[in-house]
Amino acid sequence: MPGFLSSISTDTLLVLAAYGAILGAYLVAVPLALYAWMVKRWTVMGKYERLGVYGLVFLFFPGLILFAPFINLRMAGHSEA
Repeated sequence: MPGFLSSISTDTLLVLAAYGAILGAYLVAVPLALYAWMVKRWTVMGKYERLGVYGLVFLFFPGLILFAPFINLRMAGHSEA
């Protein structure tokens, strides 16, 4: 077993790193950026921007589901005075 990592070629490691980067972008980076965009622009979006955001939500749905339990997109209610 100690020689296992030395038997993997550099090309294989580069391919695995590329897959990891793509997977990380698809499941983590883009969904978090999309959530941030939606939180910032939700109440002022135009119809074409909203259509684009809905398309991105459809495209990055698996990553959005991962973060959905931790992010609240509801508007803040009026405080009692």
